[in-house]
Amino acid sequence: MTGLKTGDRMPDFRGTDQNGKEWTNQSFAGKKLVIYFYPKDNTPACINQACSLRDSYRELMKKGYSILGVSMDTEKMHTRFIEKFSLPFPLIADTERKMIDAFKVWGLKKFMGREYDGIHRTTFVVNEEGIITHIIEKPKTKIHGEEILNLV
Repeated sequence: MTGLKTGDRMPDFRGTDQNGKEWTNQSFAGKKLVIYFYPKDNTPACINQACSLRDSYRELMKKGYSILGVSMDTEKMHTRFIEKFSLPFPLIADTERKMIDAFKVWGLKKFMGREYDGIHRTTFVVNEEGIITHIIEKPKTKIHGEEILNLV
């Protein structure tokens, strides 16, 4: 559901994590990145996804990848989520939807017969040159870390 495609350059972005640290696309210049967008902290699928990435974190790091999560939750909510599930990677509090819009992951969703606008759960794998090499538009949340490892 994103307007981006593999081969595109990662959009410029700026966001603040749970500790108030600012991250930009330049923070990852010359580095590989897994950047994932998810709807909401402490919801079942988002917990599964974050924990799967946590469990694959070391393997992804060995392959040279950093992980960055993004949702509209606040820094305070991210701090609790990270502490509760021992997440080793930063989560961006995109409360103004700037990164979400830049990566084009906002749009119409359907759930239980209801339509609404929201974040489409999407993961982007980016190489050292800032080029998107893989896009996972409907990640399997329980095995998402393995799913990425199988691609890279």
